[in-house]
Amino acid sequence: MSKILEKTETDLKTNMFTINEPLVSVIIPTYNSFTTVEICLESIKQQEYTNIEVIVVDNFSKDRTVNIAEKFGSKIFQISELRSAARNYGARKANGAYIIFIDADMQLTSKVIEDCVVKSINDNCDAIMIPEVRVGIGFWAQCRAVERLTYIGDPLIESARFFSRAIFEKINGFDESLEAGEDWDLQARLESVGCRIKQINSVINHHEGRLTLKKMILKRYYYGKTLMRYINKHPEKARVQFMPVRLNYVRHWRLLARYPLYTCGMLFMKAIEYFVTALSIISTMTSH
Repeated sequence: MSKILEKTETDLKTNMFTINEPLVSVIIPTYNSFTTVEICLESIKQQEYTNIEVIVVDNFSKDRTVNIAEKFGSKIFQISELRSAARNYGARKANGAYIIFIDADMQLTSKVIEDCVVKSINDNCDAIMIPEVRVGIGFWAQCRAVERLTYIGDPLIESARFFSRAIFEKINGFDESLEAGEDWDLQARLESVGCRIKQINSVINHHEGRLTLKKMILKRYYYGKTLMRYINKHPEKARVQFMPVRLNYVRHWRLLARYPLYTCGMLFMKAIEYFVTALSIISTMTSH
């Protein structure tokens, strides 16, 4: 038995309560991730919550990703699958009562897992959204960071990462036919069956490295190839999610006004993304 701090929204006082600490399985798909995976695994090691197992599902990396994962005592499985299938495979190998999915370029702040467990137990919820902060080098990375701040707390953009094992299995995990929008799809299916989804305040730092327009264009073109599968599956949600001018920008106009140069860069970047994504979708449709 151990004591965990319970935080309430109505009282700043800290109360103590005693629970069994359930096992949490952290699942990380990897491929040639040695530049970031050590930071990711170190952040898991530094969690204040300690009953954790780490499962790395590696797509036969050609660099030192697996060696680094071994150094941290991770359970390592190698399969030739893309992200959605790799996550589901990791979930099948997991022993935890709770499952959290993160990417190899993510860094958890120290209370993320503890806060997720406490929120899940206190609020009797099925899934947890974790705010994501973008961290990177260069002008375009700063533009992305400002953009991402406008999405915090919006379930149309952010998606749950932490789940009770029971609910994840109930909705059959990630749709393996989706390589773009798979997290939004999972969120939509959680909502459709009436799951209780909450959010914590602790954040995940998402390291993008040096973001360039070329890197962004190539990524958008790649994901655009399969995006129509998500759009066809959730047309009403997609119509709002892919609006050129999002309500988030209006709601957070003060934030955007505080960083005018990055805001202008963000709007230019979004315009490029929409153009490239549309080009990718059209190219894919005409090639079939």
